[in-house]
Amino acid sequence: MNNQMTFKEKEIKLFIKDLSGLAERLRVCGADNTRQRRMEHNLILDTSARDLEKGARLLRLRKDDRVRLTYKDNAIIEGGVITRTEIELTCDDFSTARMLFEALGYQATMIYEKYRREFRIGDVVVTLDELPFGNFAEIEAASKTLIEGVAQMLGLNPGKGIKTNYLGLFKIAKRNAGLSFNDLTFENFEDVRLSADDLEVDPADE
Repeated sequence: MNNQMTFKEKEIKLFIKDLSGLAERLRVCGADNTRQRRMEHNLILDTSARDLEKGARLLRLRKDDRVRLTYKDNAIIEGGVITRTEIELTCDDFSTARMLFEALGYQATMIYEKYRREFRIGDVVVTLDELPFGNFAEIEAASKTLIEGVAQMLGLNPGKGIKTNYLGLFKIAKRNAGLSFNDLTFENFEDVRLSADDLEVDPADE
């Protein structure tokens, strides 16, 4: 494990109806496509008693073209913009990292998948996410003002910022749609169609 980073993450998450339209607006605005579309496979790690979840903390092991371990806590929400502490480091091997945490008493409590593309406009990072239950954009920058400015430039309403993460949205979807499965995978959602109302979100591109 190496390349540790600790910082305050500041971002807004928005539900998007027309992801291809947003990608085109990013191109017109001169954004650099810094990471091409790729699948992410994520494991949420916790104790058997779900101690991290109960404390509103997150420990995640992610694999795409690299392997990263991420810890998040201390979330503060201001006008849809979420600020939280994030500690992240890269790992050499996904399976070995998982075995290490299982030996320490942690286990994979949930699997979730998504496709992600990443763009950059100056110092602002915009990611386009395709999840099994819908499409989203995340805008990350050093300040709330910068995040909201880029959102408006892209024709998005920052007032529609979602006040939870993808795991929180999954819980809402399970409750409203009566879903019984535990993992947020494309296979599980193959025959499931959810609306913005099911997720209790409003599209930011309307």
